[in-house]
Amino acid sequence: MKQSIVHMALVVRDYDEAIDFYTNTLHFSLVEDSYQPEQDKRWVVIAPPGSEGATLLLARASNPEQAAFVGNQTGGRVFLFLNTDDFWRDYNEMIERGVRFVREPKTESYGIVAVFSDLYGNLWDLLQLSDGRDV
Repeated sequence: MKQSIVHMALVVRDYDEAIDFYTNTLHFSLVEDSYQPEQDKRWVVIAPPGSEGATLLLARASNPEQAAFVGNQTGGRVFLFLNTDDFWRDYNEMIERGVRFVREPKTESYGIVAVFSDLYGNLWDLLQLSDGRDV
């Protein structure tokens, strides 16, 4: 048997503001943005540059219950892990583009890591794994 995670849904307040942040600030690629008329929603898929794995599905909150979780999908825990081949390049570029880091870089046994917040407050690890390991 072979299985894989294809998409992870990230609940957002607004499609366009989320697309702007992820593509312009984090340099993600917009993989797909298509309208789903039967549900009056968009299918918006993004991916980090050079990614060959799972993608993020930007899912606009469609009711007050979902809206309450925008920016806090995991109760304040780090939610997503963005692995890079050059931590300091990406960290410095993200600082220049206004990304807010909530935990400064530190070296751990598995590599270099810092925690940043996306436009809604979801927490991400920016990390470069040591010894050529991949996520």
